[in-house]
Amino acid sequence: MNSFYVFSGKKIKRFIYIFAAALLTAGVVYVERGNITVFSEAAPSAIYSVPTEKKLIALTFDISWGEKRPEPILKVLEDKKVDKATFFLSSPWSKTHPEIVTSIKDAGYEIGSHGHKHVNYSTLSNEEIRTQITTAHTVLTELTGTQPNLIRMPNGDFDKRVLQVASDLGYKVIQWDTDSLDWKNIGVDNIVNRVTSKAHPGDIVLLHASDSCKQTHEALPQIIDKLRSQGYEFVTVSELISQSSADGKEVRDSAWLDNGLEDAAGM
Repeated sequence: MNSFYVFSGKKIKRFIYIFAAALLTAGVVYVERGNITVFSEAAPSAIYSVPTEKKLIALTFDISWGEKRPEPILKVLEDKKVDKATFFLSSPWSKTHPEIVTSIKDAGYEIGSHGHKHVNYSTLSNEEIRTQITTAHTVLTELTGTQPNLIRMPNGDFDKRVLQVASDLGYKVIQWDTDSLDWKNIGVDNIVNRVTSKAHPGDIVLLHASDSCKQTHEALPQIIDKLRSQGYEFVTVSELISQSSADGKEVRDSAWLDNGLEDAAGM
């Protein structure tokens, strides 16, 4: 009888261990669900680059404050005869600088949204995300006469909810494969080298035209010349997307960013 109880106790302990392990495994699976790649036909995704064999590249410029940098950058693009680029504009900045928005539009450059408030959208509720996107949409549509359908989230921050809300509103979320780090003011040569060494066919390059980025307009002429010498043609993000479907990179269900965070205070 005693041996029976000893044997049963061991079995009970073993059962408990197995049960605990099963619970732990289930917990890990649940946590890791947030790390599942969202690039599928059923789920919206962010676009970092476009797979193509053609030497096409999209220069993109974010603007959320200031008025000193856009004009020099537009002048460089004009002087270098780059007639295709994409500008992501925040709506508060656009409302206070309508003349610059008009200059960008009249130059023929593509205009996308950079949202409304410069906050991390992954921290907002679904309804707040919707409000931020639609508010910016209304402002940019009124100023440009064209409804934007591309958006780069403030700080490049998003999660699956943000992607879904943006998609429901008819937007494609645009990230980047090459971060110039011009927002860190790392020096003209460093900015040029980062872009030209990392560039690849189908690349989307992150640049800025906000006043906090003091070296972009100085680095831009060299970037353009070097990329052209490598055989690249400049296109808008929309033209790049039309080449192929988005390159599937993993997006995690968190405020996960590629190539680092932008400075939330001034980008």
